[in-house]
Amino acid sequence: MDRRVPDNFPREPELGSVAGVQPKLLVLEVDGRYQRGLSEEKLWVRYDACEDLAAQLTEYASRKISSSGMSRDTALSRVEKGVRLKVDSGEWDLSQAEMAWVMKRTQELLLENTGEIPDKSTP
Repeated sequence: MDRRVPDNFPREPELGSVAGVQPKLLVLEVDGRYQRGLSEEKLWVRYDACEDLAAQLTEYASRKISSSGMSRDTALSRVEKGVRLKVDSGEWDLSQAEMAWVMKRTQELLLENTGEIPDKSTP
């Protein structure tokens, strides 16, 4: 199994806070070394979950387009609204950067499914 995480996937450090007067830095101890940010394993798990979500959202949007004649842009807009509601309510644990990545990936997959070529020049 290829466990490479694409370069365009967000690599944000985990957020957290520690009480006290002195400023503190949150780090993880991995194999006796301290590191800031996600471990490779945690990064892979988050990427894998986001890739799976994008695939599910693509299938959902495709069904909406074919069953109701909805445009691709309208379907993607509705999907994004639903994702935002889940994230904002705390039901789904996605960062803002991960949510943006999932929506971009969903759009790419939807374009591939329709035989269109995604525009790789846009970030």
